[in-house]
Amino acid sequence: MSTDTMEMLKMTGQQAVSAALFEAMENDPKVLVFGEDVADREGGGVMGTTRGLSSKFGDLRVRSTPIAEQSIMGAAIGAAMAGYKPVAEIMLMNFITVAMDMIVNHAAKLRFMSGGQSQVPITIRTLTGAGWQTAGQHSDHYEGWFAHTAGIKVVAPATPADYKGLLLSAIQDPDPVLFIENSRTMFVPGEIAPDQGPIPLGKARIAQEGSDVTLVTYSGMVANCLAAATHLAGAGISAEVIDLRTLSPWDKDTVLASVEKTGRAIVVHEAVRHFGPGAEIAATIQEDLFGKLKAPVRRLGAPYCAVPFAKVLEDAFLVQPMDIAEAAKELRARG
Repeated sequence: MSTDTMEMLKMTGQQAVSAALFEAMENDPKVLVFGEDVADREGGGVMGTTRGLSSKFGDLRVRSTPIAEQSIMGAAIGAAMAGYKPVAEIMLMNFITVAMDMIVNHAAKLRFMSGGQSQVPITIRTLTGAGWQTAGQHSDHYEGWFAHTAGIKVVAPATPADYKGLLLSAIQDPDPVLFIENSRTMFVPGEIAPDQGPIPLGKARIAQEGSDVTLVTYSGMVANCLAAATHLAGAGISAEVIDLRTLSPWDKDTVLASVEKTGRAIVVHEAVRHFGPGAEIAATIQEDLFGKLKAPVRRLGAPYCAVPFAKVLEDAFLVQPMDIAEAAKELRARG
């Protein structure tokens, strides 16, 4: 049955992640889950995403760990090298800093340092995102660090369908995958096919077609770009919105094809603009399409500071839909 005739389900990102974990564990006994509070007796994770897993699959496959991110990652790497497919939850992305040595110097490099003989098929689930007044030690987007690190894939979904499909692919991938869940998207409902299967990593989604400007984005900023596109349509400007879905590897071909068509590009992300992922994408567009661009490539990201606690400052920290719309109008005015 095609998705055109199939009755779609309503599901949040949180429910989609949970569904993917249940499906992956049912289909493959080598899939393990561990992290702080992930077992049912501790509540099934900070957001309830792993609730029900330990009751169904047992404590040997779903294990709550101490508050020790370095140990969580070390255990995941060891299990992966022994033939398992661990899904390790690092509760919040800021806490990944505690485990950077294990992730960067071990998980990401073992394939290279063993001449391809060792695989480390781990999935690192982590949550982040400003907008909830959790301030500077709980809200940062550090995907740029890992996109810069050879040997690890970086995934950042925005919709429930992508949360499920991309997580299924991440769990079966032979290399380490950082799977970033954004707090503003996790409880937003969306349509998902009952038989939603894996979605290939590294393939972008054209969230909206347009002809005047390309908005390249991912994660929580997809919704802001779509809101900006709606505003721009009222001003007679047609915006194409590309949801990268995967940052490393990123879908260069889809982005370049879109920008070649529109002649204008704005890269939007929640991460700090300074040395952010948008710099790499903007540089690639400029290098490959120089002479075909109607205006310089723009980057929009957070200011060079920690995430503020005060709500008014946090709102100013985040790129808002009108910021995107105004930048697009400026590019359109230049040619």
